[in-house]
Amino acid sequence: MASERLSKAAVAERALRLGDEEGVEAVTIRRLAQELGVTPMALYWHFKNKDELLVGIVDHALASVRSDRAASDPWNKQLRAMVETLVTVMRQHPSLPDLMFAVDKSEGDSFIRASNDALALLTQGGFDVEEAYWVASHLLHSAIGLVQAQPDCPMSVPVEAAGEWRRQKRLALESLPVDKYPMMVAFGATYAKEPDTERYYRFGVDLIMAGVEATAITLAQRESSELDRAKDPARA
Repeated sequence: MASERLSKAAVAERALRLGDEEGVEAVTIRRLAQELGVTPMALYWHFKNKDELLVGIVDHALASVRSDRAASDPWNKQLRAMVETLVTVMRQHPSLPDLMFAVDKSEGDSFIRASNDALALLTQGGFDVEEAYWVASHLLHSAIGLVQAQPDCPMSVPVEAAGEWRRQKRLALESLPVDKYPMMVAFGATYAKEPDTERYYRFGVDLIMAGVEATAITLAQRESSELDRAKDPARA
């Protein structure tokens, strides 16, 4: 076997694809060794056990989530780019959202580096470091939720069966009592066509970032008011 085939990155990439194809539960040292055509012992050079392997997969997948836009870009533009990259990576790898909850992400360099980048940007936006951590955690979980809630049929449904799945979903919702659930019945009609997933993700990222940006403005206004009161106690 070529040595590059057993690089840490190559092992993590194959494990990630295995998780995407068959689910996280399929990712084991033994199964991965079979996929790579080596003995399990050969993989222990990189990962001592399954827990380390799963951390390595997440670390490998998050390598591209970084703050590397032009330094002149506003903090919120750079942060949005990080969120968009994270969402894109999770869309490409359907096993990743579950893995993000299954492992201690802080054991991987990529997650620590991405978190540090996010904290740096958020403190530029006026949050203190503790608030910045809260916001970064909110962004991470919102991005995961956005991907997990992607509209249309579950990934387990074959492509050729998607139309029928949507039809059944529409019929089920439109059969609800319209006097009790008028909005759910109306929503059922949206299953008559394929969802615009790109619009969904643009809308979702806009929604996530709008909350962060609005909070930053509120904090700045509050700080300005407090400074004004400190200068002129009569205004308190």
